[in-house]
Order: sequence, then structure tokens, then C-alpha cells
Amino acid sequence: MIEISGFGKDYGEFTAVESLDLKIEAGEIFGFIGPNGAGKSTTIRFLATLLRASRGSGSVNGFDVERNPMDVRRSVGYMPDMFGVYDGMRVWEFLDFFAVAYQIPRTQRQRIIGEVLELVDLKHKRNDFVNGLSRGMKQRLCLAKTLVHDPPVLILDEPASGLDPRARVLVKELLKELQRMGKTILISSHILTELADFCSSIGIIERGKLLMNGPIDIIYRQIRSHRNLDIRVLRHVEVAEQIVSGYQGVRSVEVDGLSLLVEIDTDEAGLEAILRELVEANLGLYCFADLEPSLEDVFMSVTQGIVN
Repeated sequence: MIEISGFGKDYGEFTAVESLDLKIEAGEIFGFIGPNGAGKSTTIRFLATLLRASRGSGSVNGFDVERNPMDVRRSVGYMPDMFGVYDGMRVWEFLDFFAVAYQIPRTQRQRIIGEVLELVDLKHKRNDFVNGLSRGMKQRLCLAKTLVHDPPVLILDEPASGLDPRARVLVKELLKELQRMGKTILISSHILTELADFCSSIGIIERGKLLMNGPIDIIYRQIRSHRNLDIRVLRHVEVAEQIVSGYQGVRSVEVDGLSLLVEIDTDEAGLEAILRELVEANLGLYCFADLEPSLEDVFMSVTQGIVN
């Protein structure tokens, strides 16, 4: 659905993106991760046909980004990181403006506007003035604007930036619903917690270089050099510490009250052996969790050699 091959962008002597290769399959939610200035917005603007590449190529929905820009624009709903809403316009007028731009017939526009407003939960604001909306409502209205022509691909640059926690939850739930509707979504963010619980794949970019990309569960396994165990007992935590410390591959054991956080190099058979011995020791074991790494762990592991 989205393919980039050897994409690079220079501004004079400054290289914003070096040489990027990326493929996003249909129906994915792809999280584009990196700090401010890493090259995320440059790549996104290229895909949205808003700037030309210094080298390389890209395609969206089968259309070449530079040779078929109008076809790409019809295929894409693009939400920039900074967007304008027009004072003096009502909500429905704002959406009607973009529907006209996409050449949607007058006979269909009222129905489509109603449908996208219902999707983003703004139907009750249809006749309100745009400049009277809250930040979160304006963000959802901008997302509604990207949907009026029913594009198969959504490209969203920092869509939850500046939102309060409740508004962020609403935006995330909306993105999940759009995926269920069959949309392919590329979403960029430098706030990793925004992406962790709903992206199917991720790409990590730093200083214009794509360091890693792929399905999120595979990336977790690739960077996982050890396991973190959360062990909790009701009594005799010192016995639990002795048991765990006796196993090969233990890197560290931190004791906090009746809890242990263990770093260990082992496989599933090793975990089963530790668990069995803790249960047999009658310590009141009520938690034995093999903790997954977070997106922050992934990012720090992948970028460690780049930032130094």
C-alpha cells in the first residue's frame, strides 16, 4: 500500500533524510517513531506529494508519488502536524469546503459530512463555529476533513500533539475503528506511549536514517537481550531471592518489600523451572510475570549507538 525506495532529501548541505526504504502493507497501523528533527515529517510530506525527493522514489496505493501526484492525493487523507481551521466557518461549512475541493457532488456532500461527523463524534457540533471548538475537537475535525473523500490511506503527522489525556484516548479509539474499516494508517509521533498499544508495526528513524522497521512483536524479540521477571510473594522474600539467584543467567535481583525484579538470560524451560521451585517452596507466590519490553526500551536499544 505504501512503498519507499532509497528516498532521500537534502536542503543545501543539510541531509534531512539519507536513504530510506520502507514498505507498509494494506490494513496496517504503522508507527513512525523518532525525536523531533529525525526526518519523520520530511518523509510524510514526500508521501503526501508536498515536496520532491532529492533521490529515490515512493508509491501510495500503487501510484508513483512524483509521476502521479493527483492519484496519490485522491488515495490519501493527510493530516499535518500543524493545521489551520478557518474562523467564521461553521463545522459543516469547513467540511463542505474540503468536499468541494475533492470534487464530491453536491448531492452527496450533506450525507458524507454527516457520516464523518458521526464517526469522529462531532455530529452535535455540526452548526457550531470552528473557532469555538476545544483543541481536541479541532483535532477530530481535522481528522474528519481527511476522511471526506474516503481515502484508503491515512497519513497522520503527530495527530495527538497537545491533547489532554481524555482527548488522546478518543483519538486512539478512533484510529482503531478506522483500521477495522480497512484503512491503512501511517502515524508519526515522538511520544512513544501514544503508539505502543495499537500499532501493528513500527519504524524507528534517527538523524535521517531508518534504523529498524517491521511487525512490533518481531522487533520486541529482536532487541530483547534478556528477560525481566516480576515476582511477588506473600512471605519469605529472602528465600525467593536465594532460589532465583541460584539459577544460571541471572544478571541482577532487586528486592522491594515482598517483590523481586529479576534480569535473567534464559528460555521458557528455564522460566518453568524457576516457577516450579518457587511454588514448591510455599512462599505464597501470586505473581510471576515475564515483562515485555516497552517502546521506550526498543527505541533506546536501537538508537544507543547513533546518539553518541
